[in-house]
Order: sequence, then C-alpha cells, then structure tokens
Amino acid sequence: MSFNAFAKFLRPHKTVPITPWTASGRWDLAPKRTMILFVGLFIFGIGDAFVIQGNVGNAPWSVLAQGVSRNLNISMGWSTFAISVLVLLAWIPLRERLGFGTISNAVIIAIAIQVGVEIIPLQDSPFLGVGFALFGIALVGVGTGLYITCGLGPGPRDGLMTAIHHRSGVRVGRVRLVIELSVVILGAVLGGNVGVGTLLFALFIGQSVAIALGVVARLTQK
Repeated sequence: MSFNAFAKFLRPHKTVPITPWTASGRWDLAPKRTMILFVGLFIFGIGDAFVIQGNVGNAPWSVLAQGVSRNLNISMGWSTFAISVLVLLAWIPLRERLGFGTISNAVIIAIAIQVGVEIIPLQDSPFLGVGFALFGIALVGVGTGLYITCGLGPGPRDGLMTAIHHRSGVRVGRVRLVIELSVVILGAVLGGNVGVGTLLFALFIGQSVAIALGVVARLTQK
C-alpha cells in the first residue's frame, strides 16, 4: 500500500457510520453485535489503562477514578465502576434512556481497566510514558469506533453529556468541556494524576475516534 493510499485509508470520518452490525434499537441484541460491543469496550478499557500506566497524566475521568481509588483505598476497576453508577443515577432526572451498551460500558470498561493496570507495567520514564499514553489514546479510539457503531446506547458519561445538552440547549462541546474540566479538577484535588498525558488525551482523543470510525466505515463498505 502506498503512503497516499494509507493516508486515505486513515482519513477521519465526521459521523458515526452505519455498519452491518449497527442495531435498530438500544436492546436489539445479536451474537455478532454483542461480541463486537464487548471487544470494543474491552479495547477501550485497556487503552485507558495504558494511559494510566504511562504515569504522565490520566484521561479526565480516570483522574477522578484514581483520586477516588486512593482516598477510599479501592481498586481502579471498582472506582471506575462506582463512578459510572453514580453518573447513571444522574440520568434519572434528565430522563435519559438506558441501553444494553450503557450497562455493558459501565461493567466491561471497569474490568478491562483493572486487568490493564495489573498487567501493564507502570512507567518511570517520561519518554516511555508519553509513548504509552499515545498508544492508549489510539486504543481508546479503536475501542470507541467498534462499540459506538453497535448502536446499543451511549456510555454513562457520553449519555450524561448528551442529556444535559438536550435538556439545557447548551452546545455539546461546551457541555463536555465543563464536565471534563470539573472532573479533572475534582480528581486532581483527590490526588489523581494530571499531566501531559491528560493534555494529550484532550488534544487527540477526538481525532483518534474519528480515524477509527473512518477505518470502520471503509472496511464495512467493501
């Protein structure tokens, strides 16, 4: 494959593509669709674990999870799951609807993060740490590209963002910015790791997801 062909293959996609496994509803389950959902969520969680173990700053929600983990003396997995449950409780007054993907997101990502932080070595070198963070961001993009195209409902955090947007009329980007800044600040106060990895995640996660969606779209159109 030539460089131009490879670059075209990795061209970002602006929307979520319709794939052969996209569901018609949030509880429209099928073996292939469910497997792709689970694999995507697990890859997402492992990617997040790579960012954490890079030790140069976590993704925003993992900053909070790590802060809670350190203060309550619980694992990252349990902390991530507990935060997901609390976020889901916030869906109730916003009248957001659960999907199979929503519940799976809360459970599988928490498990994958815990598995990841136990088997991926914590980095002492800032250079290797940045490499781990960038690799983790790429994996989170791949995982998102897989699970989001299943159409089985948003994850707890994305659902909170879109629900606030729909109820308030405030732009999605602004809602996300306020939520993630609040999460990072609270997590930092609690002792979560904020650093260059946090900045890299904020800068590149959107592009990583867009590239993954583009690859999925092109592969499924053949």
